[in-house]
This record gives sequence, structure tokens and C-alpha cells, in this order.
Amino acid sequence: MKKFFIFAEKTYCKCDKSARNYKSKKKEFKKKPVHSFILHKLLNFCHKNVILSIIRLNVNFQNVNFLEEKMTKLRGAFTALVTPMHEDESVDYEGFRSLVKSQCEGGIDGILPLGTTAETPTLTEDEEDALIKIAFEEVRAYEKKASRKVQIVLGAGSNCTRDAVRYCERAKSFGADAALVVTPYYNKPSNEGIFRHFECCSKVGLPIVVYNIQGRTGKNIDTPTLSRIADLPNIIAVKEASGNISQMMDVIAQVKSKHPDFSVISGDDGLTLPLIASGGDGVFSVVSNLTPSLIVQMTHAALDGDLQTARELHYRLLPFFKAAFVDGNPTSIKYALSVKNIMKPCVRLPLAEVTDSAKKIIENALKECKL
Repeated sequence: MKKFFIFAEKTYCKCDKSARNYKSKKKEFKKKPVHSFILHKLLNFCHKNVILSIIRLNVNFQNVNFLEEKMTKLRGAFTALVTPMHEDESVDYEGFRSLVKSQCEGGIDGILPLGTTAETPTLTEDEEDALIKIAFEEVRAYEKKASRKVQIVLGAGSNCTRDAVRYCERAKSFGADAALVVTPYYNKPSNEGIFRHFECCSKVGLPIVVYNIQGRTGKNIDTPTLSRIADLPNIIAVKEASGNISQMMDVIAQVKSKHPDFSVISGDDGLTLPLIASGGDGVFSVVSNLTPSLIVQMTHAALDGDLQTARELHYRLLPFFKAAFVDGNPTSIKYALSVKNIMKPCVRLPLAEVTDSAKKIIENALKECKL
């Protein structure tokens, strides 16, 4: 028997009793076990809604992790995974498997397959599915062995709303903790179009992370628009890669203050510390492909209020934060990974390997940062 507190505006269960009628039907309700599909429906309904009722349920619940997973907040260090390639541009699946294992063993809080760093626009859907399966296999095996949760946020972005919804549905079917949905790129939609795009994705019933990166999409999600999006059900976080720390602070002040469970996560390694110090929740890191343990240490120190330790790690890693993007992403981090014999520096066209001058900058940064 396990107790759960559930907050809801209107709560319906299989026996068709609403929250307001709960007291009158308390005995009848207690006799019936509440299964995961009922809780799933309930949580999808009440997420982000105004809280009017508090219900205590005594639940015969076999899948005890279900509620915790549905209510999970994104917080900590997450790696935006690269996709290892062979020289013929084919996907190195075993290399990817090894990368996921090393991330878990390095203490990372979560992984992000199929993001920008993964070269997802160049992958076929069959390749994407194969990578997703490997990620889940390795994470689940690690969780069983280590008794530690590693969250999986799957990339689900597209500049076609119908495709973005389909990718969110795929992420949900695989059991992802959340889907990362980027601002529609190239189309340059209006703020209303951006809102409707995320509104459609939110209806899938999976937690959604909004990805704001104007440098790649050509469109910034301003704070008023993000605030509207955050009011939607299932919108749980923003990956902030605008590069504008002032805008990030506005998001914390205007959006996070209204939705305390909403996570503001840096999409830029170099801004992780200042964002967390301002009230942010972590980082989707590129550099952690190479050094997950140090990024975890820095992030957790900052989140725990140990700013001295966080600063020391930040300034130690700062030269590499810059070098990791000196000739684009993921080309620069892949070259760094090749220097450390973790994988080949191969990328798929239209990306090309880094220049000789960039190689020297990356190599020098690795030495300076003692990586």
C-alpha cells in the first residue's frame, strides 16, 4: 500500500467519481486499485492546471515508479549526444552504445539523443529508431545495475508541425521522459504560429522541452510568447540557447516565477554557471560528451549553492567551452573526442571535419584544461 497526493482541478477515475464527489464515495473508491493507465490519464489532465482539490489515495500500485516519472522535473546535467560515424558516413552504432555507457557511468543526469549535436537532420528515420533503441537498452541496463535514474529526452523537432507531433508520439511510445522540440526553423513563423506549433505537440501527452536557439532557427521565442507556451499542459522546460543571459533572466523572473516546476536549462556550456546562479536548473551540454563527470560536478555544485567549487570548475573548463565550438558543432567536439581516442572525427555532409587551425586550438584547450 502506498500513499500519493494528487492535486487536480477535476479528477476522474475508472469508477467515474470526480474529485468533488470523492468524500461521498471514499469507501467504494478505496476498495478499487488504481492502475497506471488511470493515473496516466489523471496526470495528463491535471498537469499545469489550477489546483483546486487535494486527494489522498491509498493505492495498490505495482509500478511504483510511474507517478515519480510522470512528475519528474528536469534538473542537472544532460548530454546532447553526438552520433559517431564511420569514414563512409555510416552510423557507428557500437560507438554510440559505448558513448551512452560512458555517460551513465560518468554520472550524467540525462541524455539527449537526436538533438542538433547528433546531426539529426542528416539521419534517416530507421537510423534514428536504431539509435533510440540502443540508448534505451543501455540506460535501462545501467539503471538496473546502479539503482539510479538517468533521464532520456528525445529530440523531436521539425519545421513541419505534423512531423514534430509524430516525433513526439514516437518519443512517448519508446517511454522517453520528455521530448525536445525546437522552434520551427527556416519557415520563420509568427509568434502565434510558434505558439500553435507547441500547442499541437503538447497534446501528445508527453512532457515537452521548448528549444529556443535563434542562431540555428532564425527565430527567437520572446519571453511573452514562451510564457503563453508554458501555460499549456505538458510544457515542462525550456532549453535556452539564445545566448542572451538577460533574456534568460527574464524567463526566470516572468515564467518560472509563475510556474515553479518549469525548468530553465542552459543550451550553452559557458553560460551554465551564470544561469544557475540566476535561478536556472542545469545544462544540456555538448562538452559532457568528452567529460561528463566534470560537467556533473560543476552543475551540481552550482545547484547546491557551492559557488566556489562551481567557479573553479567553470574557469578550468572555460578554454574548452570556447574550443568545443571553434569550428562548429558537432565537428569541434567530435575532433576533441577523436584526440582522446573515444571515436573518429567523422561527420556526415554537409558538415565537414574541422580545419587544421581549429585542430590546434582544440588540442591546446584540451591540454590547458587537463582533459
